[in-house]
Amino acid sequence: MRIARFSIDGNVAFGAVEGDKPDELVLDIIKGIPFTDFQLSGTKVPLSKVRLLPPVLPSKVVAFGRNYAEHARELGNEVPDAPFAFFKPSTSVVGSGDEIQYPPFSEELHHEAELAVVIGRLCREVPRERVQDVIFGYTCANDVTARDVQKREKQWARAKGFDTSCPLGPWVETDLDLATASDLTVQLTVNGAQRQLGRTSEMIHSIEDLIVNITEAMTLLPGDVILTGTPAGVGPLTVGDEVAVTIEGIGTLTNKVVKRG
Repeated sequence: MRIARFSIDGNVAFGAVEGDKPDELVLDIIKGIPFTDFQLSGTKVPLSKVRLLPPVLPSKVVAFGRNYAEHARELGNEVPDAPFAFFKPSTSVVGSGDEIQYPPFSEELHHEAELAVVIGRLCREVPRERVQDVIFGYTCANDVTARDVQKREKQWARAKGFDTSCPLGPWVETDLDLATASDLTVQLTVNGAQRQLGRTSEMIHSIEDLIVNITEAMTLLPGDVILTGTPAGVGPLTVGDEVAVTIEGIGTLTNKVVKRG
């Protein structure tokens, strides 16, 4: 099931996305929230009539860097022996169709297409054999990075945590199991031209590795997001660019870069 979060006539709701053709998609509005038992209301609205919002509002976004060997090498970094985590704040999250605001303190903004894992239940110290149980679903992400700031500052808080630096969407796909999610095509285009192309099977540390690693240290809450790393091919974004992340079996996350003002 594809679960979207949206607004219509000033109201915010979750809905199940139905249909196959982009211009014929409809939302069946969900009663309640999708992290607990819920029912479909039967009230349907065309997707074209709503504004898609970030599919979840995470308390935290835990991101893992350098999790694809070729990407680590393209930036001159060593491949880490263990998962390498950092955070993006909840205020960095935007949805599909929202603008990425070019931060005024950077002159080198980069895109990073990633598979995002959405957590479905409160969890801590998750054993490997229980990882599937805590996953709600998967969505597309763009770990937008002020690369020049990242290079000159030891901490990545500003480089990767600025407002609008974490587009998520367009929805959460809940029907993928771990085996399927571990071998999906990840693609990114800028103005229609392909920049990144890889597969989640190229990850150094698996989805299970990442969730086991981070839950050894902290509690994850329903709606929290894990970013699993980006394949090679990261590169610059400029004002006016339209950047799209497409992940096999999930959908396409699209955002336009604008000048912050």
